Amino acid sequence: MNRSDFKSLGFGVGLRRCHYSQILEQHPRMDWFEVISENFMVAGGRPLQVLEGVRSHYPIVMHGVSLSIGSADPLNFQYLKELATITRRFEPAWVSDHLCWTGVGGRNLHDLLPLPYTDEAVRHVASRIRQVQEFLERRILIENVSSYMEFTCSRLSEWEFLRAVADEADCAILLDINNIFVNAYNHGFDAIHYIDSVPVKRVAQFHLAGHSEHGTYLLDTHDHPIRSEVWTLYEHAVGRFGRVPTLIEWDDNIPEFEVLSAATDEARNRCEAVLHREDSRAAGPL
Repeated sequence: MNRSDFKSLGFGVGLRRCHYSQILEQHPRMDWFEVISENFMVAGGRPLQVLEGVRSHYPIVMHGVSLSIGSADPLNFQYLKELATITRRFEPAWVSDHLCWTGVGGRNLHDLLPLPYTDEAVRHVASRIRQVQEFLERRILIENVSSYMEFTCSRLSEWEFLRAVADEADCAILLDINNIFVNAYNHGFDAIHYIDSVPVKRVAQFHLAGHSEHGTYLLDTHDHPIRSEVWTLYEHAVGRFGRVPTLIEWDDNIPEFEVLSAATDEARNRCEAVLHREDSRAAGPL
């Protein structure tokens, strides 16, 4: 794959219920919206009316939380049929989900649970991603998740695992910068080295979010402003990957829409500043 397979959408925010009326009535300035797929995988009613209204004015991408691509359970093809139906109806720029498992034995645990970083897990997950891509007839993005424990059986680093899965499945990567920072703090690795180890051609989207501090660990809560350290890490990512569509996530204690819009403006300004510096450096002295 090449990143040119994906549209250059710019800077967006997650579509959240508390902002529905403002978005539908005022059409505020925003490049695009990311929607939680499962919120709109319904037969009819208000959710689909809202999404129709949003989609008529903005590009969207669909971001799932229940694919459970790493589970030992068989793939849920009823879920995939519903996902395919809404994908055909609303034509998102792309579809993404998480590199994790969310349940087993037919039970959804409603959490994004980490995987052991082994060659066996790489083959298992990559095979399932290929099946999903064949079913949806499109390449998907997988996102690195936050974690608070490590498996003793792991033989790969997190970034080696992410790269191996993406290469084996020939899928794209949604690189969550905040999750890298959280995991680097929680597990004691170098976040810069992580970013520098991810293949440039596979990164098609960034996530930026806030988190909460709990002394010995960080929790990926999406309920705080983006920390300065995460912004700095984002700038490093822009320096490596270039201008990548960037999404501001805020899922709890959600502020007014203008606060989210301001965060997209900051991401845009930081991105352009980094690219300007890179261009000036490449041009050399006058």
